[in-house]
Amino acid sequence: MIGIFGGTFDPIHYGHLRSALEVKESFDLTEVRLIPCANPPHRNQPSVSANMRLQMLELAIKNQPGLKIDTRELDRHTKSCEVPSYMVDTLKSLRQDLKDEILVLFIGSDAFKQLTSWHQWQQLFDYAHIVVLTRPGFVAGQLDDFFKARLAKESNELAQTSAGKLFMAQVTQLDISATAIRNIIAKKHNPGYLLPDAVIKYIKKNKLYETI
Repeated sequence: MIGIFGGTFDPIHYGHLRSALEVKESFDLTEVRLIPCANPPHRNQPSVSANMRLQMLELAIKNQPGLKIDTRELDRHTKSCEVPSYMVDTLKSLRQDLKDEILVLFIGSDAFKQLTSWHQWQQLFDYAHIVVLTRPGFVAGQLDDFFKARLAKESNELAQTSAGKLFMAQVTQLDISATAIRNIIAKKHNPGYLLPDAVIKYIKKNKLYETI
């Protein structure tokens, strides 16, 4: 079972890393693939280059077993800069490479609320399970019939098929955001303990996020 964790990682921080590590252990995943987004369709363009975001990600997960970087969205963007990084295309590509492997896409509760606005969102379930990472007390609200038909009550149901299920999972979500980190750096304050020291050194060396 392989986990999929996408994001702009602008910059990568402990909120991302803690969630990735926790789901790997909770779901007994072979690995978690961190997939940096090149051209996000639902938000502004990242403030630093794709290559720099990738380098920060490499520094952040160095010597961390089970976390792996997958650059297919960046590679796709290199070939065609105008094409948005649609998750359905990424999952389709992963499915082609991994055949019958169980794939699990992890998304936050805020992203889940916007899921029906994603490009070809129904087809996401053709290629992977979707696990919504929630905080204690999270209420999903009224699910429509499409989601109800796919909702799993127990996590072990995901192991019974390679794709197609929806599951809500509580994790320790640290209240850290990349936006807040960028603002801290722009104010010339110390972002320590919010992201790995190696990433902070990289940011300082390359003078990233010095303006908002």
